[in-house]
Amino acid sequence: MEDIDRQLLALLAGDGRMSFTDLGKQTGLSTSAVHHRVKRLEKRGLIQGYTATVAHDELGLPMTAFISIRPIDPSEPDDSPERLRHVPEIESCWSVAGEESYILKVRVATPVALEDLLARIRAAANVSTRTTIVLSTPYENRSVTGSTTWREAAEGLD
Repeated sequence: MEDIDRQLLALLAGDGRMSFTDLGKQTGLSTSAVHHRVKRLEKRGLIQGYTATVAHDELGLPMTAFISIRPIDPSEPDDSPERLRHVPEIESCWSVAGEESYILKVRVATPVALEDLLARIRAAANVSTRTTIVLSTPYENRSVTGSTTWREAAEGLD
């Protein structure tokens, strides 16, 4: 991938609504060249969509937790993601290596709602759970495009 494409990805990851004209100003490309490159990045699957960042606190879902799950009976089929797909409080599900099989990111209104959710997850997927409650979120969903190494990022802090 060319450096200019990485730069476009980094800019769009920071502001998915940035116009082709503004992207061109930031990169030194013409608007039509930016349009062509962005469309190519979308077609290649490097840009998978554009999303809005939601204020979950304002939606009445101030509590975030990570729930690690593992099957009670490891000989059963590994179908927990499918069994839990219908649970609206689950924002993300990752398959992981280690003690647990999956980690779920959930958002709920209260500790009581979290307790209820845990019971529903255990019953629906026949799993044991281990829960970590988020106290604060200094940053989330940062763009990681590979356009800057950790050294370059650290030098930028000077």
